[in-house]
Amino acid sequence: MAHTILVAGTASHVGKSTVATGLCRLLADRGISVAPFKAQNMSNNARAVPRAPETMDKDGNGDGDAYGEIGVSQYVQARAAHVSPTTDCNPVLLKPRGEGESQLVVDGVAVGHYAAGDYYDDHWETARAAAVAAHDRLAAAHDVIVAEGAGSIAEINFHDRDLANVETARFADADIVLVGDIERGGVFASLVGTLELMPDDLRDQVIGVVITKFRGDADLLAPGVDAFEERTGVDVLGVIPYDDPGLPAEDSVDLPATDERAVRGDADGVDAEQSVTIAVPRLPRVSNFTDLEPLAAEPGVRIAYVPLDASLADADAVVIPGTKNTVDDLLAIREAGFDDELRAFDGPIVGLCGGYQLLGERLRGVDTEASSAAATELASTTLPAVGLLPVETTFTPEKRVVDTTFELDGAGPLAGASGSVSGYEIHMGTTEATAAVERPFARDGDASAALGASAGDVLGCYLHGLFETGTARDAFVERVFEAAGRERPTGATPEPSPYARAAALVADNCSLDFLDLD
Repeated sequence: MAHTILVAGTASHVGKSTVATGLCRLLADRGISVAPFKAQNMSNNARAVPRAPETMDKDGNGDGDAYGEIGVSQYVQARAAHVSPTTDCNPVLLKPRGEGESQLVVDGVAVGHYAAGDYYDDHWETARAAAVAAHDRLAAAHDVIVAEGAGSIAEINFHDRDLANVETARFADADIVLVGDIERGGVFASLVGTLELMPDDLRDQVIGVVITKFRGDADLLAPGVDAFEERTGVDVLGVIPYDDPGLPAEDSVDLPATDERAVRGDADGVDAEQSVTIAVPRLPRVSNFTDLEPLAAEPGVRIAYVPLDASLADADAVVIPGTKNTVDDLLAIREAGFDDELRAFDGPIVGLCGGYQLLGERLRGVDTEASSAAATELASTTLPAVGLLPVETTFTPEKRVVDTTFELDGAGPLAGASGSVSGYEIHMGTTEATAAVERPFARDGDASAALGASAGDVLGCYLHGLFETGTARDAFVERVFEAAGRERPTGATPEPSPYARAAALVADNCSLDFLDLD
């Protein structure tokens, strides 16, 4: 049986993903077979990966699709571990869709939409069984499993149903590394309180703690470390300085609230007057906004997440990301007047997945997609959309989850781009053209708009990961600089991969004796 290390936290957003990813890369670089695992994730940032063969069509009910969904962090951690991700890495995924409901995904397949109480009452035992089976399969194939917890392991109201933390620690007999964030203050109180509130049987499984996001003088922190170790008998394995390795964000806690504006990317020292700004509307139910990260890493490019009532006067381009609920977000866009801003905008616009659907002429079958609250207020099953692309989308209960590779036929804001492009699709609804599409999105495609469509300087497509491909990203960035009348900076030195940076943060600042790497 593999050795399982559970990276648990005192709270959400304390750095668990960074520590887990760093451990995956460190172990893999030393020739150890390692796999990531998160029993239950809650995230709208998902990736399409192959389903574990043992989970396909197991009931003979036609659920034999080859691909399923997992949270983006486990996809990233698998890449860090040099292994191919499968749905076993994240067997249970909850995708919030508003009004207290989440879509439940088990072994990569969407099961249905449930309120939290219904999930825990009617589906949690099935989810737990799927998580145990997935862990067992990974444990049979690898030497080490790096499991990531969720939120806090000290949520005493959830200890009897905490699948990602308590249950994982128990069924995997995991060594627990507890992570606390010093940036918010009170890290020692958080760590001590978490240890006090953990179930008694798990307290003995804690092998040490890691303090993250430290900005100060290490000598001033040392007395606190000594006092903590003396009080608890638990070692502080390391203190990691504040440094974002650039891993994709798992959930929207990294984004500003809907009434705020935040900028990603520091333009790499490029003068503000020579840089460009790509506006990204902060959709209430935004998903897969990690699609924007490759653009934020480009020299001279700033990604501005803007509220829906913001003006686009200062923007040089717009990218509309995915959404977990296209209908509800269309209603929010219309209420804020952002659809008028988009129609008046004179620059490149790209819509990805739900953003593609929003840019079309209309949405059909909206009662299928809308949240329960919105559905009761809809006067029709058809809604007019933004109207910048000659397409319409029809929603049905079926969901498409698949890896996609095609030959790009650069159109609109991607004019001039060509070559093979790979990504993935995760969406409800099918999209068809309502008029002649100027150019098919894929060279070997047609004008059906099933994958994408363009009109003028506007393009939409279902391909998540589009900007991870250099040819597509370069063509779009070139077009943004051209439209802004500025020269694109050149000669920038690429940074190390986020996996290498996460590994260095852990290796340089933590004792790894517990890993027995020798």
